[in-house]
Amino acid sequence: MYSDITNFIHQLYGTDDFVPLHAPLFIGNEKKYLNECIDTTFVSSVGKFVDRFEEEIAAYTGAKKVVVCVSGTNALHMAMMLVGVERDDEVLTQALTFIATCNAISYIGAHPVFIDVDKETLGLSPNAVKVWLQKNAEIKNNTCYNKNTSRRIKACVPMHTFGHPVKIDELAEICKEWHIELVEDAAESLGSFYKRQHTGTFGRVSAISFNGNKTITTGGGGMLLFQDEELGKLAKHLTTQAKVPHRWAFIHDHIGYNYRMPNINAALGCAQLENLERYVEDKRNTAERYKEFFANMPDITFFSEPADSRSNYWLNVVLLDDKASQQEFLEYTNDHGVMTRPVWELMNRLDMFKHCETDGLKNTEWLADRIVNIPSSVRLIK
Repeated sequence: MYSDITNFIHQLYGTDDFVPLHAPLFIGNEKKYLNECIDTTFVSSVGKFVDRFEEEIAAYTGAKKVVVCVSGTNALHMAMMLVGVERDDEVLTQALTFIATCNAISYIGAHPVFIDVDKETLGLSPNAVKVWLQKNAEIKNNTCYNKNTSRRIKACVPMHTFGHPVKIDELAEICKEWHIELVEDAAESLGSFYKRQHTGTFGRVSAISFNGNKTITTGGGGMLLFQDEELGKLAKHLTTQAKVPHRWAFIHDHIGYNYRMPNINAALGCAQLENLERYVEDKRNTAERYKEFFANMPDITFFSEPADSRSNYWLNVVLLDDKASQQEFLEYTNDHGVMTRPVWELMNRLDMFKHCETDGLKNTEWLADRIVNIPSSVRLIK
């Protein structure tokens, strides 16, 4: 069975060589725009491509304001600071996530609280959040507190795992009811829509990543999406060292951050964005090919996009029967020229976060024993 899978993937990608998990593709104006940066000497944090990239992502996603950053992690850090997360606050999030989510919380000195995910989305479960809040939280003076720790619960950070949208509208309603700020971790979901609305636009602020393995890349980079335009303007100021504009004087009015994306990275992003829809459609085609192939394998389930969603299928997912089958699958595929990987180590199992409160994480642990990511690069094969 596993040999059939590796043969199919090699055939799908048209090669007998090693098939990576997700490789970037440069088929457009990347070199042209990079050369323009070099020729004009605008390679650092000022230049026309920075402004253009922000404007074009805003138009594509429907965000009211967009601010580019050095990385998705920086964007998450800034997003939580902007909505008022402070030291010793608590942030509700999922343990099934990349560590950047929890690193950003930790930079502030806040504490993650890990709530279970839904099997049908792989992302934070609205029902699990509601149940946990009803049992463990209370509202005092329009502020949410954890009755177990007496800490303020300031924010909720769901992630659209592997590009698949969570039930973000339900989470937004719960956050509103409990006076909690919603910050979307949309790092992996550029090009994904939930009920025809782009992910990252349901709360006041969200974060996207443009790392080298994302659907489109700026090499390294991230972005903040805002539905609150004034908050977006503040973010632009804070991420550029909080420098007050002046022709020669160096005056700063806040503690600022050097989170500025260089023009040369934004140039790469502009070129990549020109092919985003082409890439997403190609990735969706690849997902359909996988879905058809794995339909004939009763012991392996291909994960399809959730209801009411249009996923970018950033990383394709199959679910094995159990932990032993998962490990056998990983060993065989990686030994036979096909890169696969399990989901990230659950955050609550890492030494830094073992002390954090959880709700038991039943679905999370079930998925961690079964998820395998399979090659998901853009193929552009007709």
